[in-house]
Amino acid sequence: MTGRSTSQGASASGRDDAWMLRAVEVGEGVRGFTSPNPWVGAVVVGADGTQISTGATSPPGGPHAELLALRAAGSAASGATLYVTLEPCSHHGRTPPCVDAIVDAGVSKVVVGVVDPDHHVSGSGVAKLRDAGVDVLVGVASQTVEASLAAYLKHRRTGRPLVVVKLAATLDGRIAAPDGTSKWITGPEARADAHRLRAISDAVAVGAGTVRADDPALTVRDAAGRDPLRVVLGAAGSVDPGAKVHPALFHDGDLGELLDLLGGRGVLQLLVEGGARVAGEFHRLRLVDQYSVYFAPALMGGDDGLAMFAGPGAPTMSAVTRGRITSVRPLGADLRVDLVTGGSDSLR
Repeated sequence: MTGRSTSQGASASGRDDAWMLRAVEVGEGVRGFTSPNPWVGAVVVGADGTQISTGATSPPGGPHAELLALRAAGSAASGATLYVTLEPCSHHGRTPPCVDAIVDAGVSKVVVGVVDPDHHVSGSGVAKLRDAGVDVLVGVASQTVEASLAAYLKHRRTGRPLVVVKLAATLDGRIAAPDGTSKWITGPEARADAHRLRAISDAVAVGAGTVRADDPALTVRDAAGRDPLRVVLGAAGSVDPGAKVHPALFHDGDLGELLDLLGGRGVLQLLVEGGARVAGEFHRLRLVDQYSVYFAPALMGGDDGLAMFAGPGAPTMSAVTRGRITSVRPLGADLRVDLVTGGSDSLR
């Protein structure tokens, strides 16, 4: 479902929605390489309704999506419509303002998915385009764009990263057998997808107990992307100096303070891969924005296996954590279910 919040009397069409979804697709293609910048997608469409060019955000220090799309379009950008998932920047950062390039290219209309909440922009890009006589439409397919850029938007609005808890479980909610064995609950397709989730995260957190038990490397292997910052929840001396997780950031304290620290370091998305104890701690503090659970077609068949969350749960039905399921995807024989709650830091 797409949102259609517009401004200044303009209205979105089905064609506008379709081109914005194409821009989202283009932006998602570079996710995992642009952080701490957002993975913006841009599409230049001619007056005849055909695609002229596309562009996606470069790694930090490189051109933004709009500039790359305009460069690829060349003189054909004059009189064309530019679709871009995030409001074009209006300030000098590592690169010149995108609004200047848009005006200079002679683009007649710009369609924006969402306004950039960054204090350097926050509506000024739209205002400058309109002041220059460019027709601007804001809010096309905004729900889809918000979902795509959720990590960036939360970071800019709250200063903290989006927190994703990843778990692999049997259909009856067990992540390990009574003897502690857990490899492998899910199949190769689900494990490869979990690596893709790791690849689009800037940091990955596990407990010191998981490091001692499994000695994970926490690197990206089965997906394209950069290795995340590795975070170990525990004292620096609590794991072997030769553990594969090194070098890692150790944190032995308040999880809210950890999120503030990571946000200050430009971490847009934190993937929590720790076991039941770590997942339970984040859950009870309502710090989780998204739960991504890989369910295997298997049943432990009892109550002695390890549950997904360790520690006390909701004491009554009125206290359970509720959200909305945003995705259900088969992966080989397994199923990935994404539940979005918004955590304690609302994206409003």
